[in-house]
Amino acid sequence: MLQKGEPDAGTILVVMTERGIDARTYERMPRPDGNRAWELTRREDPDNKTEMQEWLDRRAAQDPDLWIVELDIANGERFIGIT
Repeated sequence: MLQKGEPDAGTILVVMTERGIDARTYERMPRPDGNRAWELTRREDPDNKTEMQEWLDRRAAQDPDLWIVELDIANGERFIGIT
């Protein structure tokens, strides 16, 4: 858990890594049909590793209700239904 947000209404942002590298962030985004689906919203730049953390810090500062969860496992996308 990188940040705890509002228990009842906070947005969830999931950071996926594999052995601490290749960080990807996913968020549930609204669809035209009114449903929400997980979408890749950011991918770590291997040449600028600090950029991802700076982006996460900005997101957390902008939205105190935001939950940021990190999964450091192989193929973490399977836990949110993306293969």
